Amino acid sequence: MTIPDTSPTALVQSLPESLRGSAELVLDHLQHGTFQRSMSLLVAGTSVVSGMEVAYEHYKGSYSNPVMYTPVILSGTLAIAGVCAVFSRKLATTFLRYTALLTLADGVIGFGFHIRGIARKPGGWRLPITNIIMGPPLFAPLLFGTSAYLGVIASYLQREEDHGIRSHAAEGALVSRRMAFGDDIHVGRFQKHLCIVCAVGTFAVGAESWYSHYKDNFKFRVQWSPVLLAPLMIFAAVGSIRSKRIANTLLPVASALLMLNGVVGTYYHMRGIVRRPGGIRKPLYNVLYGPPIFAPMLMAACGLIGALAYFMRRERR
Repeated sequence: MTIPDTSPTALVQSLPESLRGSAELVLDHLQHGTFQRSMSLLVAGTSVVSGMEVAYEHYKGSYSNPVMYTPVILSGTLAIAGVCAVFSRKLATTFLRYTALLTLADGVIGFGFHIRGIARKPGGWRLPITNIIMGPPLFAPLLFGTSAYLGVIASYLQREEDHGIRSHAAEGALVSRRMAFGDDIHVGRFQKHLCIVCAVGTFAVGAESWYSHYKDNFKFRVQWSPVLLAPLMIFAAVGSIRSKRIANTLLPVASALLMLNGVVGTYYHMRGIVRRPGGIRKPLYNVLYGPPIFAPMLMAACGLIGALAYFMRRERR
């Protein structure tokens, strides 16, 4: 039995002729790392969403610790850095890179604070299930760092206008020198790298979905979908690190399912907010205390990272 070719190139070739030329150009840009502007714009958009999410979550905590302001400030700064990187090559490698690294560090620090917050609840880690569910969302700071990490990646990419002779020359120059961090990213060879990020992010968002929906006693069967899809995505991402076949088959399917689930989840969360007492007549209150409106988008973001990994070339080693 012949296994069909499901590689990105074969996928593009299967498109109608009217779309094939544009799709081939996009794929070539992705596989040679010449999409810094586009990635920077994505970083700006995801930073705004993650910043709004953390802003109202910390508002519910009354900003009791001054450090709770830092992710709100940094997410806005990262969004500005992403926009600046669209227009400036220099700002992409300086302002965006260092802001993204600082935001990433803030996410790790926030993870530590959330662990401490759970430990300080009655019973601490001796009552892990109860306190993880009722305490600060454990993995939220790591998910906050997702857009920051994409910002780090964007800072190492080449500009769209570098595509062609310049990008091929950049890849040729890497052959004769010792490999450093960012070299493979610079030329679009970071599939395994993205798979690791995707697996970690999906684990975090899957865990967040589980204990968030557990609070609601899984009232709707659709609430099980992110919990069940997360292990599939993790398996696909981890498996893709070792197997190119999995990267070309299971990874795109799992990624598409996660993105679809994020869209469906956003609809249900919006519906949940509208159905609360007062509905859209009390938007601020119901957004704050209803289902987290941006949370399903984090699932879709993990799917997007998986889809991007599918289109990437594998590392040189």
